[in-house]
Amino acid sequence: MEIIGYCLSVLIGFSLGLIGGGGSILTVPVLVFFFDIEPAMATTYSLFVVGLAAIAGSINHYRMHNISYKTVLLFGIPSVIILFIMRHWLLKMMPSIIFRSDKFVVTKSSFILAMFAALMLIAGWTMIRQRTYAPSKEKQSFTRLILQGAITGAVTGFIGIGGGFIIVPSLVLFAGLSMKKAIGTSLVIITVNCIVGLLGNIETTVSIDYAFLFIFSACAIAGIILGTQATRVIPDKRLKPAFGWIILLMSLIVFARLFK
Repeated sequence: MEIIGYCLSVLIGFSLGLIGGGGSILTVPVLVFFFDIEPAMATTYSLFVVGLAAIAGSINHYRMHNISYKTVLLFGIPSVIILFIMRHWLLKMMPSIIFRSDKFVVTKSSFILAMFAALMLIAGWTMIRQRTYAPSKEKQSFTRLILQGAITGAVTGFIGIGGGFIIVPSLVLFAGLSMKKAIGTSLVIITVNCIVGLLGNIETTVSIDYAFLFIFSACAIAGIILGTQATRVIPDKRLKPAFGWIILLMSLIVFARLFK
C-alpha cells in the first residue's frame, strides 16, 4: 500500500503542474487511506507537501510567463488573511464530536472529509459543465478579486488545503484568466496559503515524521515538473474538463470510503 501511495504522490505533483490544483484533494485521501495518517494531521502534512511542490511549479510557470501578479495580490492577500483566521482560531474551536446519536457519530475528522468531498463534487461539476469560456480583463475587478479571495481563504482554511481546486475555477470563471495563466497564478497563491496554513497550526508540526514527508514531497516535486512541461503541449480547452473529471472522480472515492 505504501508503494502505491508513493506512486500516487507523483500523480499529486503532476496534477498540480498540469491543472494548478487538485494536489491537496489527492494528498489528503492518499495520506489517510494508504499511510494510515489521521485526517486532521493529514491536512497539516498536505499543506507541507503541496506547498513545496507548488514552489517548484511556480518557478517553472514564472519562466513560462504564466503568472498574473495583479491577481496574486488582489486575490491572494484576502485569501491568506481569512485562511490564517480560520486555521489559527475558528477551526480550533470546533468540538471533536460534531453530532452523536444512537446509530452514528459524526466526528470532527469525518465532518472535514465530508465537506472536502462535497466541495470537490461541486467544483468538478462546474468545470465540466461550463466547457466554453473566454479570457476577459473586464472580470478582473478590484472588488470581485478581493471577494473571491476571501471566500477561497475561508474554505481552504477550514478544510486545511492549498485551495487549487477552488482557486483555478475562480480565476477562470470569475477573474477571466486563461486556463494556463490561472494555473501559474494558482500555484503562487497556493504556496502562500500553505505557508500561512502551517504557521496557523504550528503546534502540530512537532509530531510530523519529516523523513517520510520529505520523501513524499520529493516524489510530488518530480510529478509537478512533469505536469508543468505537459501544459506546453495541451490546449486550454482540454485542460479545463480534465481538471473537472479528476476532481469529480476523487470526490466519489472519498464519499465511498466515508460511507463504506
